[in-house]
Amino acid sequence: MDDLKKGLYIVSTPIGNLDDISIRAKNILSLSDFIICENPKHSIKLLNKLGIKKKLFPLHDYNEFSLIRRVDKYKDNSVIALISDAGSPLVSDPGYNLVKNYIKNDIFVTSIPGPSSVITSLQLSGLPSNNFIFFGFVPKNKGALSKMATKALALDFTSIFFISANRLLFFLQEIKGISKDIDVAICKELTKI
Repeated sequence: MDDLKKGLYIVSTPIGNLDDISIRAKNILSLSDFIICENPKHSIKLLNKLGIKKKLFPLHDYNEFSLIRRVDKYKDNSVIALISDAGSPLVSDPGYNLVKNYIKNDIFVTSIPGPSSVITSLQLSGLPSNNFIFFGFVPKNKGALSKMATKALALDFTSIFFISANRLLFFLQEIKGISKDIDVAICKELTKI
């Protein structure tokens, strides 16, 4: 493990309980040359718990292309870890363009699997888990939100959404207006102590 292949490691982090970090994820983070993270203030909590001190580069939707240019000089000779604030990076989090850039340039990319709020909520929902679709964040626009609800209900899959508490009631009312006979599970704070 000490001699890691140079490239990009997409590392899943805990979605609540920091003890959910995998041994492999901890090893990759400790052996990386630097870490690209969504929010350094958030990521430092996990790294402090693990006793890891690394240079952190913030990544968000508004700086992804400038970050790609900034770390470009390191991509051939560094072990770079990509983490999000919680769970599996790129699942409703930035990083897609970074990964795409590495693949396009034929640079090693791998994923270190771990916690995912999408899968955890599916497991806890009591809803069919053999066929499901993940819609990501529910739109803020009420028309688009209503359109998404209609589309989800037309499918024969368990549908998973990310939604803020202040829009949840409206979304549930939209669903009820479309179909009164539907099972719904609401999952929050999935692995917090």
